[in-house]
Amino acid sequence: MVLLAITQIAFLPSRSVAQQAHVPATSIPEASLVQPADLLATLQSDSPKPIMLHVGSAVMFATAHIPGSEYVGPGRQQTGLDALKTRVASLPKDTAIVLYCGCCPWGRCPNIAPAYNLLHDAGYTNLKVLYLADNFGTDWVDKGYPVAKGRQ
Repeated sequence: MVLLAITQIAFLPSRSVAQQAHVPATSIPEASLVQPADLLATLQSDSPKPIMLHVGSAVMFATAHIPGSEYVGPGRQQTGLDALKTRVASLPKDTAIVLYCGCCPWGRCPNIAPAYNLLHDAGYTNLKVLYLADNFGTDWVDKGYPVAKGRQ
């Protein structure tokens, strides 16, 4: 019986780093977080705008997203992380980047920490994460902040 179990485990497909364990959003340093009102103020000001990258689901992005943001794919999946790497590959390491998801309450988001860790570990120094305590709907849309719809 034990040999059978070991044999079955040996033939399980390997999982990518992104899929192995949930890394909680709470692991992101507070200094790397930006509050919704502060991001909105930056977007409405004359100052240079950050590159905003959505690292959640495609359905969520199509339903509502921050105007001017780009969809790169879910940070919990290797395909999303690969798309994120490709998107930022030509950018200087000091480019202002804001990542966001908002799929669920902050502590349960499976997407944001893997995406943040990927860029942080790659040396991006002007990296922020939009802190959405409850979700994008509650913390952005319901506050009347600007929203775009569709794939863009």
